[in-house]
Amino acid sequence: MEAYLFFLRWIHFLAGIIWIGLLYYFNFVQTPFFAETEPAVRSGAIQKLVPRALWWFRWGAMFTFLAGGLIYIHKWAEMGGTFFSSSYGISITTGGVLGTIMFLNVWLVIWPKQKIVIASTTQVAQGGQALPEAAAAGRRAALTSRTNAVFSIPMLFYMGAATHYPSLVQEPTGASIAWWVILGVVIIGAVELNALVGSQGPTKKPLDTVSGALWSGFILAAILYVLFLILF
Repeated sequence: MEAYLFFLRWIHFLAGIIWIGLLYYFNFVQTPFFAETEPAVRSGAIQKLVPRALWWFRWGAMFTFLAGGLIYIHKWAEMGGTFFSSSYGISITTGGVLGTIMFLNVWLVIWPKQKIVIASTTQVAQGGQALPEAAAAGRRAALTSRTNAVFSIPMLFYMGAATHYPSLVQEPTGASIAWWVILGVVIIGAVELNALVGSQGPTKKPLDTVSGALWSGFILAAILYVLFLILF
């Protein structure tokens, strides 16, 4: 069992580094580069580079999610009824919910929308017309990817806090846990809703800039942290 859990954690860490590393590459390196480079260079990169990076990105997300889910199930079974009232259980569940939303964003939003962008770019490079839905798909993929970058900051905090910050949660009550669930759903849901149905136009959202996305992530982490201090 020790070896089983160790290898699960190893896979979780390794796949997670690939996933989150590429998430930061897309948001903090590639997107600003595409905004400044020549159309021909951007077109070539979308056809040749982006599909390769997205392959590692989505499968890194898949293996991170699966390995993490198995670890979570094992710890839940091991701790039984005390799991969701323990410091570990509350922290890891918070991080796990954020990670799960990020995983679903990758497979259900970012990857499908990026396929449209890649297909449109390839069609134009071959002398055809751009797909009419490509611009909206690119905007939705970009906004959702930036949202994942925002979520990643508190997600990594609570993943680490589960083991390394045990005093974060002290003597939780049923009422405090219920309030945490309600407030967490409202706050996290509002951020996610912006990614799924927010404006597709050229607005000046905080997530449209690298610094805005980073500040949004740290502000979200701070809000959740303060709620933890108040409730627990």
